[in-house]
Order: sequence, then structure tokens, then C-alpha cells
Amino acid sequence: MVISWYPGHMYKARKELIKVSKGAHAIIELVDARAPQSSSNPILASSEFELPRVKILTKADLADRKTTSLWKAYFQKAPMTNCLISEREKPLNQSTLISQLKPLLQHIESTERQKQLLVVGVPNVGKSTLLNTILGKKVAKTGDEPAVTKGQQRVKIESGWYLIDTPGLMWPKLENQDHAYKLACLGTIRNTAIDSEDIAWYAAEFLIREYHDRLQLRYGIDRNTSSAELLYKSIAKSTGSLSKKGAPDYHKISEVLLNDFRSGRLGRFSLEKPQI
Repeated sequence: MVISWYPGHMYKARKELIKVSKGAHAIIELVDARAPQSSSNPILASSEFELPRVKILTKADLADRKTTSLWKAYFQKAPMTNCLISEREKPLNQSTLISQLKPLLQHIESTERQKQLLVVGVPNVGKSTLLNTILGKKVAKTGDEPAVTKGQQRVKIESGWYLIDTPGLMWPKLENQDHAYKLACLGTIRNTAIDSEDIAWYAAEFLIREYHDRLQLRYGIDRNTSSAELLYKSIAKSTGSLSKKGAPDYHKISEVLLNDFRSGRLGRFSLEKPQI
């Protein structure tokens, strides 16, 4: 299966993003801590977005701590870049965010009173949640499905500092299909645009290879379970996901596995590590 998801509103959002970036002083880019490389939008590597940047690793409470620390160190090696980690129990606040931005914006003329901060990221990465947390009130819609935010909004966070919240943005062609599958596993891509059974199979193979112990704890599988097929049979027995004839119900098992994968019921995990 070739994964592709670029609805019409994202084409418009991309054009608007390029336009508004001309008046921005810095970029706040949110990436999913479980797959920071896959959730980094390649559009932001173009010349239009050569601005000081703060990378925020969101949903870090669902990612492996050691791997997240490696990613933070990796991103901070880039020029004009700082990196922060955001967890549900340790959400970022205004002072932390601004303290990371100030050293990056020393080049701005002191007479320039307003600092425009462009908030960008793929769908369902947590931009709206971050915005609501920083402001201490609900100013942006949130949801489990991607592409909840459809338009830009500009909000003041303190005197002279403004955030420009933008819609979750994908790129026109997902050339790296391994990255695409990871994003689908995390719920970045809308469910109607993927084959859930295909994505769940990918997740099953990854978990067997990298986090076999989590599967043993969650589903009681045997330590010798070495294939997605055997894992599915074990999940079918432990969850009652069986057809009327007693065979594994692959669609139901896929939903169970993906829900557990995305929600944290399988514990902390990271889908990729930085090449250091």
C-alpha cells in the first residue's frame, strides 16, 4: 500500500504559511517525540523558512526517555536552534518558551516591538494543546483526529510576543514510505486515508522486533512469538477478537493494536533514533 494524504485545505495552508513566514521572526516547530524525524516537515527545510527555530518534542510522555534525550541533543546541534521537551505532566509555559527564544532573537532591532512566532507541525502533533496550555485557556480546538485546525490565528502571549497558530500540514508527496507508515501508526494521517490492517501489521512487526517484552505484559504472548501472525492469534485469544467461526478477526485486532499503540497502553516507545 502506498500512503498519500494531502487534502485540499493543506495546499491552501501551505501557500498561506509561506506568505506569513515573511513577517515571522522565529519558528516553533512541533514534532512527535516518538518519531521526530518522520514528523519533521521537509517543507520547513526550504529557503523560505530560514529562521531561528525552537523544536518542541511533543507527547514525550509516550516516548522512550533516553531516545528523546538523544533527539534533543541532536536537534540542538543545528544552527540557530533550541529544543524543548513537552510532556503531559510537565507542560511548557510562556516563560520557558520565551527564555529559549530570546537568545535566538538577539539580532532583531530593539525598535521592533512585536515578535511574530510561527507555530508549525504535522497534524495531530499537539499544536492546539500547546497553545491552550501556554495561554491558560482554550483558544484552539483539539481532538484525536488529525486536521482539526483549518485556519491560522494570531494570539498574544505577553507584551510584544505573538504566536501565529497554523493548521497541521503534510507535504504533497510522501516519498519516504517508511516515514509515512510511522506517521500512520501515530495517528498523524486520517484513518480514512489508510488501510488500518496494513498499518497495524507494520506496528506489530516493529513491536515484536523492538519491544517484545511490552507485548508479553499487555497480551500475555509467549516469549517465542516471532511473527505478526502469531501475535495476532495471541491478541485474538486475550481480547476475544474472534470471528463467528473462531478465527482471528483481523480488523478488530488491528483496531485494538493501533489504539494500544497510540494511547500509551503499551508503555513508552520510540520508532526511530537519531543518526549520531
